Amino acid sequence: VEALDLDKEDPLVRDRYGRGSADPAFGEDAGPHWMDQFLMARRLVEAGVRCVTLSFGSWDRHGANFERLPIQLAKFDQGITALVEDLHVRGLDQDVSVVAWGEFGRTPRINKDGGRDHWPQVSCCLLAGGGMRVGQVIGSTNRLGEVPQDRPIHYQEVFATLYHRLGIDVGNTTILDQAGRPQYLVDHREIIRELI
Repeated sequence: VEALDLDKEDPLVRDRYGRGSADPAFGEDAGPHWMDQFLMARRLVEAGVRCVTLSFGSWDRHGANFERLPIQLAKFDQGITALVEDLHVRGLDQDVSVVAWGEFGRTPRINKDGGRDHWPQVSCCLLAGGGMRVGQVIGSTNRLGEVPQDRPIHYQEVFATLYHRLGIDVGNTTILDQAGRPQYLVDHREIIRELI
């Protein structure tokens, strides 16, 4: 419980991570402690928690991208940058993987409402830490961001890579489903070699 008490943290560190919600205009998705989650995540990891999930919502922008995203992206950048740098400074970057990912991409073209709609053909993922070879871009799209062009990666390959970094052999490890049948953890079991 002490790990969740951010009042025990240096005020300068709190300011670096950001405080409270990104912007009340984002509604319930933002929550009152949107920015505090990043610092709580670091404190929980230091306290021995093995898996921490953050919810940083309000990305489903079918409209008003140009009004809302500059605020939202700046806050996300502040929080994720502070977390990754802090993990590195504290020597936790080899043991802690940071994954920032949505469930799909957005349309390459702006719609009539100044937003972007759902686009499952391409997406992106940010990976940091975890003893991986970071600081690189893997894969690309065509010039309009419509389809994969070079080195497409299936989302299950990201999971396979994370499992691999945890010491789990995704090529052989199975779990029993509700019917008692063995199932692999992921169907696409290739790891992303560029990260290892």
